[in-house]
Amino acid sequence: MTESSEIWATGRRKTSIARIKMVQGSGRIFCNGRELEDYFPRLCWQKAVRRPLETVEAADRFDIHANLTGGGLTGQADAMLLGIARALETYDPELRGVLKDEGLLRRDPRSKERKKYGRRGARARFQFSKR
Repeated sequence: MTESSEIWATGRRKTSIARIKMVQGSGRIFCNGRELEDYFPRLCWQKAVRRPLETVEAADRFDIHANLTGGGLTGQADAMLLGIARALETYDPELRGVLKDEGLLRRDPRSKERKKYGRRGARARFQFSKR
């Protein structure tokens, strides 16, 4: 990877989409133009985003710029995790084994179950009244 090159990757979770641009840098992470700590106030979201970088010990080698759309903050953080892991794999295919062993290259397939007719939600029923 040369100084001016950039790597693009996409991560998804639930209805969230994260488009990741990874460039050589000092370890700064931006989400929709804001710092990571401003965009994701909870520590668990910040840890999720940094997890792939810390797994391959590259936390201070790359700058990450993420464009996040859809869903909530938890889905966006998990989508960003997958996008960063895919970008790292594109950068160095040797890292695939380490990332795969940690389960970072697998998209979480779970999503919201649809509401069924005659019910209050996907599975919940309306309260039954005998009389």
